[in-house]
Amino acid sequence: MAARAAETPPRLPELLESGWRLLEEVDASTEPSSGAPALQDKVRRGLDLLQQAARGVAQLDLFSQNEDLEEIASADLKYLLLPALLGALTMKQVNLSKRLDHVQSARAHFMDFLKLCKNYQIGKFHLPPTPESPNENEPTESTSGAGPAGRQSSLVAMASSRQAKIERYKQKKEVENKLASMKAFVESGQAEEEQIREFYILQIQKWITTSLEEIESIDQEMVILRGRNALKQASAPPQTSQHPRTAMKPFILTRDAMQAKVLGAGYPSLATMTVNDWYEQRCKQGIMPDKGRPLTTAADLSEEELQKEQQEKKVEEDDEETLQKTRAWEDWKDTHPKGYGNRKNMG
Repeated sequence: MAARAAETPPRLPELLESGWRLLEEVDASTEPSSGAPALQDKVRRGLDLLQQAARGVAQLDLFSQNEDLEEIASADLKYLLLPALLGALTMKQVNLSKRLDHVQSARAHFMDFLKLCKNYQIGKFHLPPTPESPNENEPTESTSGAGPAGRQSSLVAMASSRQAKIERYKQKKEVENKLASMKAFVESGQAEEEQIREFYILQIQKWITTSLEEIESIDQEMVILRGRNALKQASAPPQTSQHPRTAMKPFILTRDAMQAKVLGAGYPSLATMTVNDWYEQRCKQGIMPDKGRPLTTAADLSEEELQKEQQEKKVEEDDEETLQKTRAWEDWKDTHPKGYGNRKNMG
């Protein structure tokens, strides 16, 4: 394993150290807003450096699922921190329109780091459940409201979670105090290999606690962000597929082509159009949907035909009075031939 550390390119340690230093500068900044251009520039540069370092580690294949922690060279232990550092810097981005993407990416980085630590059995912790498939042991909405037993288990789980947070906080403070006393000694290059190894294992333990806290915060923020996006989509006006009609140019409507020639010869000259031309143009534009369908109204019928139609309609509706009048008229016509009573027409 020591041979693998010697094969590490000289630039890889510089990439990690420079990106890590930029993260520390952002954390220690006294800027009033995290969105300050100078801070965001450091965030972007730090992400770029750490991503380059992560690609270098992947190409060298420094870590394997089939090896133990003791097999990793002391100089290579610090590269285990890369996913956690990437997650921390990703969370520093402040683009609100991409906030959900950023927190999801940061969560993936923290989970990669925790899985790596779990594989090497560094620290004692449980991997956080994914938001889509919560842990079956955790109280859900249905169990928490299922009588006194459900409420009791929910209270026990909350108390247990609170106690675990307190313990993690105490451990984190102890680790940070140890790291503060060792940092200058290790960075000066005077520390021995065992001291270097202890220093980076302590760093890993510190970032395990930080990653667990960040994931818990991310999961809560993701619920808020997704709810906000759902509200925006619900309140957005529906998209209409109707195409706006193009504005018509002014023209003179004439009865025939001859009148169009006369009216169109003036100054300023306007376009002229006969009634037939105008009607054909409107039909092509789909504005006259009744093209080819003659419209028949009561005005087109003679008075006699209208009365006959109304009478037939009443007969169809079985109007008793109308039926009697109709039958009486038919009987009268049978006994009185056509022209009966017309005494003036002697022919």
